[in-house]
Amino acid sequence: MPSARMPLVVGNWKMNFDHLEATYFVQKLAWLLRDAHFDYNRCEVALMPSFTSIRNVQVLVEADRLKIGYGAQSVSVTNQGAFTGDVSADMLAQLKCKYVIVGHSERRKYHPEDDANIVDQVRAVLTAGMQPILCVGESMEERRQGIELDFAVGQVHDVTRDLSDEEASKLIIAYEPVWAIGTGLVATPESAQDAAKAIRTDLYETFGAKVADVSRILYGGSVTSKNAVELISQPDVDGFLIGGASLDPEELSNICRLTLKTVTAVR
Repeated sequence: MPSARMPLVVGNWKMNFDHLEATYFVQKLAWLLRDAHFDYNRCEVALMPSFTSIRNVQVLVEADRLKIGYGAQSVSVTNQGAFTGDVSADMLAQLKCKYVIVGHSERRKYHPEDDANIVDQVRAVLTAGMQPILCVGESMEERRQGIELDFAVGQVHDVTRDLSDEEASKLIIAYEPVWAIGTGLVATPESAQDAAKAIRTDLYETFGAKVADVSRILYGGSVTSKNAVELISQPDVDGFLIGGASLDPEELSNICRLTLKTVTAVR
């Protein structure tokens, strides 16, 4: 991984933790990383709480001057108006969110969010000055058909084809094979690398080396401290989007420290 791409470890809490539990978690994670002398200048760490907990996380981060980043799990495509239950990008930006997850497979499946909606979300996040984390990845059916790489790259291209070079350079892509999310199954390091490389190649062909070389590509799907080292050792894997393991502060701390240690050794 070139030094221009700082590794990023993101914990996606999904619909877990109320605002009090979120505060406790952030305090414990910060303590664990501080005790381990974690270098945030060489590896970013971010948490994605539910909407009801973001304000508490913001207050704690600012009051204790923590270096842990945070963001939101979803966003509306509209700025304001009669849209009951929606939360706008401007609202999230006012809470000083840095990242917003867009297109997670659970959002695509249960709400559902289509490609046009995801493109609009990406634009809304960028316009508000935050970074989208675009989730892509195949189901087991696409994998059985042998089209997993074409499928994931196609999902990326559907979003990036209308972006400027500057906009594309701010996009973070999370390759999350749907069959590996919450199942305990995990892509092999080689499969994760193949997907990340295919995505980066598409960015290179669309935008050139300037964008492709700085774009961070994360892996998600049953990441734990047991498989993190092999995954982050791959040249085109720049970090993780973590679900279940991010609900345990000690486990998440271990993954962060292993990521930093491995990347430092490789460089």
